[in-house]
Amino acid sequence: MKDNFIRDIFYYKNHYLVFFDRLKPEVQKKFNWTLQLIATVDRVPEKYFKHLTGTNGLYEIRVEVGTDIYRVFSFFDKGQLVILVNGFQKKTQKTPKAEFEFAEKLKKEYFYEKDK
Repeated sequence: MKDNFIRDIFYYKNHYLVFFDRLKPEVQKKFNWTLQLIATVDRVPEKYFKHLTGTNGLYEIRVEVGTDIYRVFSFFDKGQLVILVNGFQKKTQKTPKAEFEFAEKLKKEYFYEKDK
């Protein structure tokens, strides 16, 4: 993987970092690899980074380690700036509505604070 950064990644407040700190080392390693992929590859496979249909610009960063599945919501600002918000372990087929709502709330908060 090349190290020329195409996108910058920003952690909004501490939501992602708190989530990350609770993960097992092998899951943290996979998240770091996935974030590097998102930052350096022009066309990121949907397996790792996918726009969520029916949302207002939310993306899902996807990580699988063994049978465990993890998700982090994100969105874009200024074209190539990826903002990470909340993360969670996915335990059912359907993503919990509360996680979507929390991500949308954080996105609104981010742009409100930025525009102040």
